Amino acid sequence: MQVKGWHMQREGEVVTLARRSPARFDLRVETLLPPVARLERLAHQVRQDMWRALRDLRGFAPVVRVQPCAGGVTVEAGGEVAGALPRKVVEARIAEVLEDRGNRARWVTWAA
Repeated sequence: MQVKGWHMQREGEVVTLARRSPARFDLRVETLLPPVARLERLAHQVRQDMWRALRDLRGFAPVVRVQPCAGGVTVEAGGEVAGALPRKVVEARIAEVLEDRGNRARWVTWAA
C-alpha cells in the first residue's frame, strides 16, 4: 500500500515503511520499545524524526521496520543511501534519534 509517497508493507505482524519499494537497508540501527497498539503510527513517527536528523544526507531514502516481540516492539531504522556515506557517523545519528527519551515517550504515547 502506498500512502503519500511512502510504501507501507505489512507481513504478518511486521510493518515496514519505506520511501522506495522494495525496502532496502544499507544501514540499520535497532532498538526496543514498550508494546504499542498502532505499529503504523510508530513507524511514521520514527521515520519523521530520523528524516529530520538526516535530511542533509544526499540520496537518503528512510526505511523503518516495526515488529512486536517478547516484551515490546523492535524498531529497525535506517535506509537506503545512493552513494558513499560515513556509515558509523550516520548510524550514530540514527541511534541518537532512537535513544532520545523525549522521542521515545512521544512515539509510545502517539502509537498507544
